[in-house]
Amino acid sequence: MNSIEKRDTRGTGRLGLRAFAGVLALSVFVHPSLLAAQQTATTGSTSQATLPTWSPLTGSGQTASDGTAATATSASPQTAASASATTTDAMATGTVAPDNQALEPLADPDAIPVEEDIGRQNLRVTRLDNPTADRIRRELDTEDDSGIRLGTLILRPSISQKLGSETEKSGGVKNDRIFSETGLKGTLTSDWSRHELSIGAEGAWQETLSGDDTDKPSANIDARLRLDLADDTIATLSGSYSFGREDSDDPNAVTGATVQSGVHQYGAGASIERDFGLIRGSIAADVMRFQYSDAQLSDGSTLERSDRNRNRYALTGRVGYELSPALIPFVEGTIGRIDYDDVTDSNGYRRSADLYGARTGVAVDLGEKLRGEIAVGHEIQKFEDGRLAELSALTVDGNILWSPREGTSIDVTLDTSIDPSTTAGVNGATIHLLTALLSHDLRTNLVARLTGGTTFTRYDGDAATADTTAYLAGAGLTWKINRHLDATADLTYERTYYTSGVDNDSLTALVGLTAKR
Repeated sequence: MNSIEKRDTRGTGRLGLRAFAGVLALSVFVHPSLLAAQQTATTGSTSQATLPTWSPLTGSGQTASDGTAATATSASPQTAASASATTTDAMATGTVAPDNQALEPLADPDAIPVEEDIGRQNLRVTRLDNPTADRIRRELDTEDDSGIRLGTLILRPSISQKLGSETEKSGGVKNDRIFSETGLKGTLTSDWSRHELSIGAEGAWQETLSGDDTDKPSANIDARLRLDLADDTIATLSGSYSFGREDSDDPNAVTGATVQSGVHQYGAGASIERDFGLIRGSIAADVMRFQYSDAQLSDGSTLERSDRNRNRYALTGRVGYELSPALIPFVEGTIGRIDYDDVTDSNGYRRSADLYGARTGVAVDLGEKLRGEIAVGHEIQKFEDGRLAELSALTVDGNILWSPREGTSIDVTLDTSIDPSTTAGVNGATIHLLTALLSHDLRTNLVARLTGGTTFTRYDGDAATADTTAYLAGAGLTWKINRHLDATADLTYERTYYTSGVDNDSLTALVGLTAKR
């Protein structure tokens, strides 16, 4: 009798060990299978995430050859309970739905995976200290899956071909022309774990087909290399180039010239920024060169404009206080020098000058809804020539990007600059510029744009008779035919008022195609 009881006890023990082994096997094999199904659904796989079924013979998951879950067979209550609990957990994560249907992933599939974000320092943050370059990047970065990967760099190029019509009216004189415009635009950005390189560029070349030959080529290039020296210290190296042709109604333009002077601007800079807790400090050094080409006169001769060539050197210090990560007021001071290549200009004036400036403002970063900065200050230029009065100006500068709702954005730019004059006895002008661009998605493939702006040019003293005020209004549509081709149409009207002189009107229409990658 005792031997029978011992055998029963040993049999019960073996059954308990087998049951424990079965549970252990389920914990080893069942969990990885469900985890694999969860990962498949999270990565946006085209196949539906399915729950494996369990065979009482093998204790492992079975799946039909067509990728769908096999019909569940009878299983032990423990197995069914384990599978039910696992299913409940999967449903809670938003990965697997009832009836073996996959739910949409909660996370953005185009976002950087969490495991790749850890330790990454160059997360995509738009700097707003260069409106032109940042606007280029914002336009091209709307296509998350666009671009050509070049090692650790991503190139997003586009090329456009447009046909345009322009009508200019000054007093009783009216000039019409038909022209073609070829444009190039692109960004080159890095995808590094540390540091960041970003290059934005755009350019347009016009060719007059009929009418008055007044081509207006333009180009802009901006490059920045950010170096993460330490957790709280960032160094930035920058370079830029821009080209534009002076308008015939510009106060510095040559009267009667058939082709006005072209203006080349070269820039280079370096800065270091460091966080001291709630205090943020930075120091930056910048060099800018202005170079002017010859103007072509109506008799075929040229007028040299090299006496306007100059270099601008500036050293700027900035201190900000972090009221919150989204709101940082700051103060900024600048000292510098403007040196002309020629000691005296064509009229015998020494126009080299010392430069002083100060401003205060606030930087705002509320994510995609609102970000940017705005500042108010004062700038002074003291010329070497005592015959030229000191040139001072109230400055208002900033760039604000506001998105009141999804698919709608408003980009506002404020800029104040001092434009030296070459007119005898005139020190120069202060130029205040305000532009606004409203973009709205009428449909997923149709974008409408409205543009508005004004420019105030003001001179000192007796030269105030040359003051001008210009207004600009424009509208446009972009039809996204497919991911690589857009059709565009734009209409722009500009009117310039002169304190003394004949007002000027300009109407330009453009239609064309843009190919992008």
